[in-house]
Amino acid sequence: MEAKKTPKADLTKKTGMFLNLGLMISVGLVLFAFEYKSYGDGLLKDLGSINDDFEELLDIPITEQPPPPPPPIEQPEIKEIPDEIEIEEKIEVNFDVDVQEETVIKEVVIADAPVVEKADEIFDVVENMPTPPGGMEGWNKYLQKNLKYPTQARRMGIEGTVYVVFVVNTDGSIQDVDILRGIGGGCDEEAMRVVREAPAWEPGRQRGRPVRVKMRLPIRFKLS
Repeated sequence: MEAKKTPKADLTKKTGMFLNLGLMISVGLVLFAFEYKSYGDGLLKDLGSINDDFEELLDIPITEQPPPPPPPIEQPEIKEIPDEIEIEEKIEVNFDVDVQEETVIKEVVIADAPVVEKADEIFDVVENMPTPPGGMEGWNKYLQKNLKYPTQARRMGIEGTVYVVFVVNTDGSIQDVDILRGIGGGCDEEAMRVVREAPAWEPGRQRGRPVRVKMRLPIRFKLS
């Protein structure tokens, strides 16, 4: 058999009421705790005025030292000479100069300093250039008679102008023969040979005396 409770003995009906009542009491205690103010019984102490021993700050002005005065300028002492003092010194002028009309003053001629020339100096240009025997016409005849066309140059068809440089000494002899510009094929060697074996030239002259002169001459090779 099941036992049934009477409605009066059932406490579950009042559970909500007790829960709400407990929440209200808790909230009221919390608010009372925050709003409650407590005051201490301690008395305020009178600290009174504080006497400080700090030194008063003095406003020290900035002092500027004036610059030292400039040294005194010494003025030169000007001595005045009276105008009344006369110069007693006398200057004697002698005009007794015997000038004769026949007196002739020689003209001073300044001669040029002698030019010192070195004996072995070689000139490129002089007052009188060296010349071959018979002039340039005689030189062309000499070349036509003595110049031989090299076989190698003839076979290879080489032709052109060879420039020869050499020195004509004071006695007219020829030395230091060299090629300034050649064409090859044996023509350079033939041009040097014919110049080296040439007869003596008329030497060049500078200030009337014979000097050594460097010459440059063209020798033309042309196939006929």
